[in-house]
Amino acid sequence: MSPFQLTRTLPEDATDADLRADVLHGLTRMPKELPPKWFYDARGSELFEEITRLPEYYPTRAEREILINRAPEIAAATGARTLVELGSGSSEKTRFLIEALLPGLDSYVPVDVSESALTGAAEALLAERPSLHLHALVADFTRGLALPGTPGPRLVAFLGGTIGNLLPAERRVFLRSVRAMLAPGDALLLGTDLVKDEATLVAAYDDAAGVTAAFNKNVLAVIARELGADVRPEDFDHVAVWDREREWIEMRLRARHALTVKIPELDLVVPFEAGEEVRTEVSAKFRQAGVRDELTAAGLELSHWWTDEEGRFALSLATAR
Repeated sequence: MSPFQLTRTLPEDATDADLRADVLHGLTRMPKELPPKWFYDARGSELFEEITRLPEYYPTRAEREILINRAPEIAAATGARTLVELGSGSSEKTRFLIEALLPGLDSYVPVDVSESALTGAAEALLAERPSLHLHALVADFTRGLALPGTPGPRLVAFLGGTIGNLLPAERRVFLRSVRAMLAPGDALLLGTDLVKDEATLVAAYDDAAGVTAAFNKNVLAVIARELGADVRPEDFDHVAVWDREREWIEMRLRARHALTVKIPELDLVVPFEAGEEVRTEVSAKFRQAGVRDELTAAGLELSHWWTDEEGRFALSLATAR
């Protein structure tokens, strides 16, 4: 068997269709909103990598600390022969898990919407571990997923706190879909950012250098390029606010003055009042009890809970019942 296989389950035109649908729906509702996945074109991905190196942005460093310190425990607890990673990107952090799971690890299954990211990560990994079977899936894991026939036990990793970008109802659907792909005894490794003081949270999404502001406004550049919108980033301010009741950060774009955005590809005209906002991201923060409850409701049993030394971020391990 070839050490590298790539399977596409996402139609070639799915991204264009999804962008059109999301912009049409999001900019014609009140209040307006756009999904955060549209930040991540090539430029947006570069900006996010820059964000992860900022002093204010602790989640990446905190999660890496946990992985470095706890990967052997994760490997011992799961005995996984297949590692599946949802939203794998460059697979950089995953290397700690792969190293810990070897030599028993047979297969690595990275899942991402970007074929180029999957191919690049696969080339780098196979140069280091040529005996590893790598079966990449070009897929949208939020739509359900059929995994290839790889040996169990399986460990599904969903890192980076990305689950916080899903609203509570979306998280319920997502976690049930993950449970549906697991056999009893398989496991989910979940990264969650934790509730902490408001100043630390807001600073992580509104850095002094303005990188997160550029990242947030990049969604406007995507709409302009892909849909012909006559929108200008300089007409909007970046806003990050902490919602105490829902315990999540919201990123928004606030119109600096009254304006009208024309989107020819959708035959759409979108008016904005001065100060009107578009929500571009929700990033929920979690507590251990809440994570346990959500996992339990999905048919997953929390067995291990690890945090970084400062208690800012958590990795939880849950097994399929």
